[in-house]
Amino acid sequence: MTRTAEKINALVREDGSMVDALEAIREQADENGGEIQWGDVNDDLSSGQWGRLIEKGILIDGTDGFEIADREAYDEALEADTDSIAGDVDIDEEETKWSQWDKLAAVGSVMLMIGYWLESVRDTIGGTIDLALAPLDAALPFYAVILAVALLTGLYSTLLQANLMNPEVIGKYQQRMKAVQEKQKDAQKRKKEAEERDASDAEIERLENELEEIQEEQMEAMAENMGMFKEQFRPMVWIMLFTIPLFLWMYWKILDGHVSATEMTMVMPITGEIQLDQGIIGPMWAWIVWYFLCSMGFTQLLRKALNIDMTPAGT
Repeated sequence: MTRTAEKINALVREDGSMVDALEAIREQADENGGEIQWGDVNDDLSSGQWGRLIEKGILIDGTDGFEIADREAYDEALEADTDSIAGDVDIDEEETKWSQWDKLAAVGSVMLMIGYWLESVRDTIGGTIDLALAPLDAALPFYAVILAVALLTGLYSTLLQANLMNPEVIGKYQQRMKAVQEKQKDAQKRKKEAEERDASDAEIERLENELEEIQEEQMEAMAENMGMFKEQFRPMVWIMLFTIPLFLWMYWKILDGHVSATEMTMVMPITGEIQLDQGIIGPMWAWIVWYFLCSMGFTQLLRKALNIDMTPAGT
């Protein structure tokens, strides 16, 4: 980035309305053959903004007025994402609102989790799911059944995240927070420079007030970031709604002795031969570790195969 572009970005971070002022100057420069006079733009920007542009060397003396010092860099800075520079990122709060179905899915997920502690609930859910998965269980050893369940959960988890989570909205929240942090950093730098050159008390007080305003803006942005967490958690409630019953079925099969002694033994990478109900990572049983390894692996492969990118836009 050129020095002119850096100066423009710094001015915009300091004063968001400077974007409109810069646009007005560019339009007048195009109309007047490259030169601008104060009388041409005094309706579009303040005298303070005009003075700052001259002070920073963005506008320099021309033949009959002023001209843009580095037009290419000037255009580059304006064509960049000025929203991210100014911290004025437009976020539609309606986009992050949960529908009635999303809320019901969340309630259903919480209710299903009771099955981990209540045997009667686990037996009911496990027995019901077993009606559908019994043919698969009869055809494959249980470690392969777990692998098949991991493939299934990885598939619908990937599709649910792709359809229910909007990376663009999440990117906007992250972009706004980053812009506020850049603004704060720039204000702190200017305050430090002012103190080093023994600036007037009025200027230092102005910079301190600006810092306080930015800190308030940062706190507001952090409070509003709840929308980002809602957007990220929305597909999770649906994933849990479908996954918990399958997990409870596997839990029911192993804990209540519905898996034969032969099928309870498998060979895992690194650990070698191990019992499915044997602890392997702290309190986590081998079958749970096996499930998560398969699920994570399949999820990554499916995202690559389906060309699904969940990276927030703008990051």
